[in-house]
Amino acid sequence: MSKIFPNQAQVVVVGGGIVGCSVAYHLTLRGVSDVVLLEQRELTSGTTWHAAGLVPQLRATKNLTNLARYTGDLYEKLEAETGQATGFRRTGSIAVATNKERLEELLRGASMARAFGSSVEVLGGEELREKWPLARVDDVIGGIYLPDDGSTNPVDTTQALARGARARGARIFEETRVTSLECDGGRVQGVRTDRGDIQAEVVVNCAGMWARALGQTVGVNVPLHAAEHFYVVTEPVPGLGNTMLPTLRDMDGCLYCRSETGGKLLVGFFEPVAKPWGMEGIPENFAFDHLAEDWQHLEPQLEAMLHRVPQLEEVGIQLFFNGPESFTPDDRYLIGETPEIDGLFVAAGFNSIGIQSAGGVGKVLGDWIVDGYPPMDVWDVDIARMMPFQGSSSYLHDRTVEGLGLLYAMHWPHRQPETARPVRTSPLHGRLARKGACFGEVSGWERANWFAPAGVEARYEYSYGRQNWWQHSAAEHRAARESVGLFDQTSFSKHLVEGVGATEVLGRVCANRIDGPEGKVTYTQWLNERGGIEADLT
Repeated sequence: MSKIFPNQAQVVVVGGGIVGCSVAYHLTLRGVSDVVLLEQRELTSGTTWHAAGLVPQLRATKNLTNLARYTGDLYEKLEAETGQATGFRRTGSIAVATNKERLEELLRGASMARAFGSSVEVLGGEELREKWPLARVDDVIGGIYLPDDGSTNPVDTTQALARGARARGARIFEETRVTSLECDGGRVQGVRTDRGDIQAEVVVNCAGMWARALGQTVGVNVPLHAAEHFYVVTEPVPGLGNTMLPTLRDMDGCLYCRSETGGKLLVGFFEPVAKPWGMEGIPENFAFDHLAEDWQHLEPQLEAMLHRVPQLEEVGIQLFFNGPESFTPDDRYLIGETPEIDGLFVAAGFNSIGIQSAGGVGKVLGDWIVDGYPPMDVWDVDIARMMPFQGSSSYLHDRTVEGLGLLYAMHWPHRQPETARPVRTSPLHGRLARKGACFGEVSGWERANWFAPAGVEARYEYSYGRQNWWQHSAAEHRAARESVGLFDQTSFSKHLVEGVGATEVLGRVCANRIDGPEGKVTYTQWLNERGGIEADLT
């Protein structure tokens, strides 16, 4: 490690967890050797060190699945490249269903995996027992097996990424606290630290739980909140030995279970009602710390654990771990260049999938910084999707109570969040409610999604088939087509482009001709310089 503290660098990465080290690693892969990574304590000391280390390969979209696959492939070869062991192994994973709704969700996931080119097997109860002999399966109606899923040692993998970055010129400084970001004229200028200032062309905020507070030093919105997150590690299970079982997910029980060395099991939980943490701010000296045990809070999930793995009733708990992790309002992480400050990038808020995501995120940000644009469509995790109101402490606290558990809840079509609502209502909200509106949330706005007739409750009844609003929505469509309808467009953003040359500018940005006759509207897209779609509008 360099002992001379720099006063300038091309890129400064703030945060020495697995994500920050991956960003530094991938920048050097792209030929950016003037990279400085700053960690306020020691590498991995925030959240990375206590992560469970799961590396699944299937995500909700093809692009995010490709990034997860890239992560697994990267971890698999890191030891050969750097000489630092990572502990990565492809153990596979199993998800089980105890009801037809969950089974349909898993089968849909299996179909999506095949479409994305991932290996997947659909299993019955006895096949599940063969792959996971310790599991109780008499109440299981089916499941899926993903053989390419894996696990890794988070600390060792982070050290391997750091070693790879150093080998190509990156400088890493631990025990260095970044006190603020610096910007001027809407562009980042560098960072201030307790060891001196560093000027930089680009800064990447990978500060984890501290990322929100760091962004606030220059008015940048990074909406995330820490929550207590729990797992237990058992004593050695008789007969298990060094057998590495696939990771078992029982999402109806809000738990997952993975093998540890020495015949132990690690069981982690995603309880429906979570415990936000750090409401008064994250302590600067918080590093390799544990939060207080809370057996009562986890009692239902611990009972589910004993139900799914009955042998654990006879095995002691070696460790009850409680450590904080960062969660975002929509359970999707935050990456990309910030809308407020040019040259300032963010990679934070990983909702308990930071280990799985770090490799792909590092590659995307490395390419984005070097090329000036992302290598693929990452809008669903782009920080630009976030609204200013989502930075509110009270909003983040209330949404985090629900958000952690939603990761293992049923992922219904059209599912609406229940917490931190309403935030924004139109002037017509009360009148729409009196007409039976069932509201959904769009960018914080309460939007009337459908109308319940007299005698019908205006609430969703979720399913994978036609939901309870189908016929009522159909009636609304008929009325608008055959008679007349009034649309409340308060929740739509509006842009006014005026002045000399406005028509020419819009003619270049828009895909269609928009200089039409008065009284007409044109549907079009706004395009970027590469012809990609940034927005659609009339």
